[in-house]
Amino acid sequence: VQLVESGGGLVQAGGSLRLSCAASGSTLSIVVMGWYRQTPGKQRELVANIDSGGGSTVYVDSVKGRFTISRDNAKNTMYLQMNSLKPEDTAVYSCNVWESGPHGKEYWGKGTLVTVSS
Repeated sequence: VQLVESGGGLVQAGGSLRLSCAASGSTLSIVVMGWYRQTPGKQRELVANIDSGGGSTVYVDSVKGRFTISRDNAKNTMYLQMNSLKPEDTAVYSCNVWESGPHGKEYWGKGTLVTVSS
């Protein structure tokens, strides 16, 4: 599975961005998809994830009500709509997926930088 993120950039506080994660390869095996973020000197944290059907989502408390995760299985693409952005949302955002089954693997994208200016 290969993952390519896009949509990052520079935005002012209060603005919006939409990140995309396009998956290719053995995409039928993908179950959970998620977004993580990391800033220098800090541990990577889960921002949000979504199950294979899109019916179950999880968000870190700091983004609840502002970010929305979604996926389009027909396009093998996951999205993260980010509204009301804050300077503390500045980070490299990476796409993460898990395959199904006991031997399912985990895959990561290279990440896309989101910078929110105050």
